[in-house]
Amino acid sequence: MKDELKYGIDSKPRFSMSLLLALQHILAAFAGIIAVPLVVCSALGYGVKETSVMVSATIFASGITTVLQSRGVGPIGSRVSAMMGTDFTFVNPSISVGAKFGIAGIVAATMSGSLVEIILSRFIRPLMRFFPPLITGTVVSLIGITLLPVSIDWAAGGFGAPDYGSLKNLGIAFLIMVFTLFLNHYGKGIWSSAAVFIGMVFGYLICIPMNMVDLAPVSEAAWISIPNILHYGFKFDLASTLSFVPAFVVSTIGTTGIMMAIGEASNVELSGDRIAGGVLADGVGSFISGLFGAGPNTSFSQNVGLITLTKVASRHIMVLAGIILTILGVFPKLSALISVMPQPVLGGVGVIMFGLVAAQGIKTLASIKLGDRELLIVSVSLALGIGVTVRPEILNGLPEALKMILSSGISTGTLAALILNIVLKDRRKDVESEK
Repeated sequence: MKDELKYGIDSKPRFSMSLLLALQHILAAFAGIIAVPLVVCSALGYGVKETSVMVSATIFASGITTVLQSRGVGPIGSRVSAMMGTDFTFVNPSISVGAKFGIAGIVAATMSGSLVEIILSRFIRPLMRFFPPLITGTVVSLIGITLLPVSIDWAAGGFGAPDYGSLKNLGIAFLIMVFTLFLNHYGKGIWSSAAVFIGMVFGYLICIPMNMVDLAPVSEAAWISIPNILHYGFKFDLASTLSFVPAFVVSTIGTTGIMMAIGEASNVELSGDRIAGGVLADGVGSFISGLFGAGPNTSFSQNVGLITLTKVASRHIMVLAGIILTILGVFPKLSALISVMPQPVLGGVGVIMFGLVAAQGIKTLASIKLGDRELLIVSVSLALGIGVTVRPEILNGLPEALKMILSSGISTGTLAALILNIVLKDRRKDVESEK
């Protein structure tokens, strides 16, 4: 029996409630949205001006593509509650292309490479027969498990932080985790539905007197930044486009899994057409992002846990979140205020959300009969997916294209599950057919 949702996929809560729940989605994903342009610009040695423009463009484009994905336009969009942003899969190719051709080269590779995902989206529907509950449950579990190290890094203060793992960081994360858990479980109405938002605001406020919030980026940020189409030009290079292709393949696999995970959390069985629409939104969204000078866009897995935790699956709330993101992209001071949120605050809620995604996948697996064949498929897929997540250096000797495809634990585990499900024949069916 499926858990009852507070707000189903097509529910339209009153505006005040929707606004609060939309901000909750933004706070949960914001660090991930701005992380990639910050890393890319830092690696390329860009100054404050170029970095600010790219970050603002990324936020702005994420808002547009979130609306496109959640609301849907014709065949584009899954019409589920899906947040969009730039994934770390695209960091390495962006840095290598940017080093040669600058932002103009990244823009050209993003827009031309997006055509690959647009084409791949047309093949999703016939492939959905290879995604029975066994594969769906495995993939959803992988999404949660591979995200857990991210939340642990957040809880410790952020990867590479000088005070990584300090008692103060872990204490704040633990306090926010317990506060959010109790609020979600024992609270009623808005206190339960917006538990993550309230928990993060509470954490933000208690971190200010502890000198854990640096407001300097807020004062330095511009008041207004209007994203311009092709502001840095368009520098096409075939080799650059080809270097982005493996990342778009990973994005296709990842989005397929994320759409299935959102469907599971939203108590909706998504058709092949809707999942294909989700992948198509990835491709079209990446093309739009390139126009505004941002990197490729893809569906964010962080927000799946938020649906599972709060029992709020309304896509209309996510559309509002997308609209707010576009506004934040135009007003950098507002986005800077969110970006300075201490990492341990995110870690406190992240541990719960990502753990719940993994549990959702386990719940799906528990609903089917697991024989020796099924256990083999699940165990090997999880082992490989988790393995490349915690030990990515194992792929260092592989060709660059193959290394990129397998660098995501989600794509590695999903590919393993799909191949094993085809190769390992179900002998029980053979025995039954002989009878």
